[in-house]
Amino acid sequence: MIRKFLFVVLVSLVFSMAVFAQGASTTAAEGEKPKKSAVFRPTKDQIKQVQTILKAKGIYSGDASGTYNDETRAAIKSFQESKGLKETGTLNRATLEKFGVELTESQKLIPVSESSYASAETEKPARIEKTASTSSTADKPKKAAPFRATKDQVIEAQKLLKSKSMYAGEETGKLDDATREGLKKFQEKSEIKVTGTLNAVTLEKMGIALTDGQKAAATASTSTPK
Repeated sequence: MIRKFLFVVLVSLVFSMAVFAQGASTTAAEGEKPKKSAVFRPTKDQIKQVQTILKAKGIYSGDASGTYNDETRAAIKSFQESKGLKETGTLNRATLEKFGVELTESQKLIPVSESSYASAETEKPARIEKTASTSSTADKPKKAAPFRATKDQVIEAQKLLKSKSMYAGEETGKLDDATREGLKKFQEKSEIKVTGTLNAVTLEKMGIALTDGQKAAATASTSTPK
């Protein structure tokens, strides 16, 4: 009888220990934290490709350096906005795919985050293309090249000024202070704008022929009479 009682007690202890061990292992397994998902990072070459594309679209004017800077981030935001992406200014997987930049093998293992999209709406009309086209039309006209007299013209002008006693120096072909003073006297007497320089109007008043390049420059910008 005693043996039978001890046997029952022993079996109960073994069963209790087995249940406890199973519960402990389940708790430990449940307590393990899930591994963090890998962070998506673009390569330097991918950033270079993006910067080159942004330059072609007219929304980035810096160098394709392969590093983030404020101008690159701002341009990426503009691109993301036009493609219905969340404006992060960073190159996540969704943004790189919209750029058409090839992903690395390790990047392909990282799924596209739903938070990369601004909304479920369809893509907005591309503001980038508009910006690029408008920038070309809105460009300010280039300034006309400054009018410059040739050395031979300066020499002819100095000869003329000497003949009119408005200049007493040498015929050097250089616009020195004495020559400029003589030109001012001539311009004042001829009732044209007093500049002290050999512009198109002054040369014509002196009877000195203009070169073809000077004629083109004179058309764009001419000295006005007093």
